[in-house]
Parts: sequence; structure tokens; C-alpha cells
Amino acid sequence: MGAEPAGATPRGHEGTRARLLATALRLFSEHGVEGTSLQMIADALGVTKAAVYYHFKTKDEITEAVAEPGLRELDQIVTEAAALRRPGARMDHLLTGFVDIVVRYRSLVALFSRDPGVMRSLTRSWQGRENFSVRMTEILVGPDGDVSRAVAVHAAIAGIALTGGSDEFAALDDDTLRESLLEVGRKLLGRPRKVRSGAA
Repeated sequence: MGAEPAGATPRGHEGTRARLLATALRLFSEHGVEGTSLQMIADALGVTKAAVYYHFKTKDEITEAVAEPGLRELDQIVTEAAALRRPGARMDHLLTGFVDIVVRYRSLVALFSRDPGVMRSLTRSWQGRENFSVRMTEILVGPDGDVSRAVAVHAAIAGIALTGGSDEFAALDDDTLRESLLEVGRKLLGRPRKVRSGAA
């Protein structure tokens, strides 16, 4: 990637990288991944294109880095849920964790929902994780689920993601959005009451 800029420190390096990713996410949201160039990112940051290349060699790498935190956390939630003994506890842990991720990564969720270019750009980030959406569905459907249950699960997952990333609800504070999404998710999954952690 070339030499590190003169005077750069590890903390400064990470700060620049974080600003670059935040800027990229904003531009991706405004123009789409395919409509955003590395030069546009550099201009918005007030740096040279070479400075962007120092951190990332391609736009796909930037897209992967933007998406990585949310994908990593979702993968962890699914793994944790799968390790729980009771089906009810697995469902509750997964639903709560999924809603929390959707709320905390609203801009990223909106980008996933609106821009197919994101999925085309994600290559290395998805290696080894291609099946976690399948694992999510299996946990929420449960061992005895029928077609109706599977439809309800897909409606819950898609509905939570689309609603959480919707501009229509962008003014809602995180707590209100989180509780509303949880309530709807529980109803769709047949678990209308919040249960205690570890309960079935």
C-alpha cells in the first residue's frame, strides 16, 4: 500500500481509517456503492486519492470494511443463540440481538436494503459466513416449524431489516425503534411477551 504518511501514529492511522469508512458509508448511502468513486471519497475527506489507497486498495475493500462490524456481530449472535439449550431461549436471544444490530447500524441496514451493489462488492467478508442467514432461519423456525412458521420468520427478518433502515422512521430514537421492532418481531414469531433471559 506504500509507506505510511510522515508523522502518522497508530492512533492517527485508526482515526483516519474510521473517518474514511464513515465518509464512505455516507457517500454510499447518497450515491450507491457503484456510483461512488475513490476520488469522491478522497475529496469528501479532503485528502488525496493516494491517501485513500494507503488504507484500502479497492472500493470493494472499503465496502467490506464498512459492512464488517455489523456482519461480525450478527455472526456472533447467531453462534451464541445456536449454543443455547432451549428453543425459546435461542429464539429470544437471536431476535433481541438481531433487532439491536439493526438499530445500531441503521445506515448500513438501509444501504443493504436499497443498494444491490453492496452484495456484489462483498467478497472476503462473506467467506465462511454465507450460511448464517440459513442458520438464523433454522433457529427461528425451530425443529417442528411448518410452512406457515417459515413464512412468519421470513416476514419478521425482512420486516425488521427494512423498517429499521427506512427513512420513514429515521427520526425515531433508538430505544423507541428497538422496542417497536421487538414487539412486532415477537408477535410474528408467536412470542408476544418478553421472557426472562435463559427461559424457554
